[in-house]
Amino acid sequence: MDRKKLSRVTKMKILLFGEKGQVGWELQRSLIPLGELVALNSTSENFCGDLTNLAGVKRTVRKISPDIIVNAAAYTAVDKAEKEPELAQILNAEAPGVLAREARQLNARLIHYSTDYVFNGTGDQPYLETDPTDPLNVYGKTKLEGETNIRSSGCAHLIFRTSWVYASYGNNFIKTILRLAQQRDKLTIVNDQIGSPTGAELIADVTAYAILTLKHNPEVSGLYHLVASGCTSWFDFAKFILKHAEQANIPLKVPSTALQPLKSDDYPLPAERPLNSRLNTRKLENTFDLILPEWQIGASRTLTEILDKKHFEAI
Repeated sequence: MDRKKLSRVTKMKILLFGEKGQVGWELQRSLIPLGELVALNSTSENFCGDLTNLAGVKRTVRKISPDIIVNAAAYTAVDKAEKEPELAQILNAEAPGVLAREARQLNARLIHYSTDYVFNGTGDQPYLETDPTDPLNVYGKTKLEGETNIRSSGCAHLIFRTSWVYASYGNNFIKTILRLAQQRDKLTIVNDQIGSPTGAELIADVTAYAILTLKHNPEVSGLYHLVASGCTSWFDFAKFILKHAEQANIPLKVPSTALQPLKSDDYPLPAERPLNSRLNTRKLENTFDLILPEWQIGASRTLTEILDKKHFEAI
């Protein structure tokens, strides 16, 4: 068999849901060298990428017959989920279960993303994958149920729990802070929620690396925590963001030195947040032989991209 024919035989087919999200956008970049990539969103025309249409999703998976399904789609409006629990349930819990069962039928592998919100946030130590879960809000509860549905399906899978996701693409904390610091005269940020800001770029790169690892170690499966190294508060993260903006000579009405701290109890939201979002990544690093970078590295890189004039004008 010549080399061209061999490459066609061994080429993976990857089906990606949620291509227009922060992580999905970066996954399109990281996954495309690995094989044939079919990337879908909720309005895709040729195939159903709308996870609220469970029957349509089944048809999509069966028609494409992928080797790997990557689910980067989710209901992520944490506060809004308190008023739309049924929709959050379909997207975060039922749809992953459908994908998992279809993957099992095809002998394919499912890669799925979950959240630190499956924990209640007590204590000050990074959570292990084996620690008891106790979500505080609808978003966390539905994401946890999605994990359970995947595991109970019996399909080969990788579930990556992550937290505090940002990117140069889409809406996120970095862009919100930059916008508010230009618009408002005063800015208060909660300082008692601790976690690891994690770039969608890092999540996508680790996902691609994990898929390559699976080609040589197909027995690898299960739940892993995937966040950048180190941790900070939302308040200190905001200060970090504004310092970068100041260094880039971006005019701000609220400079980094004028940020004011706030306790979560003094800023109640519809959905309660965990105070401790630290995740222990030792299992991931040992399994895939990785060293995850400090959170400041990815955040600095993304800020450089966002603060470029072309990006910043679009915020």
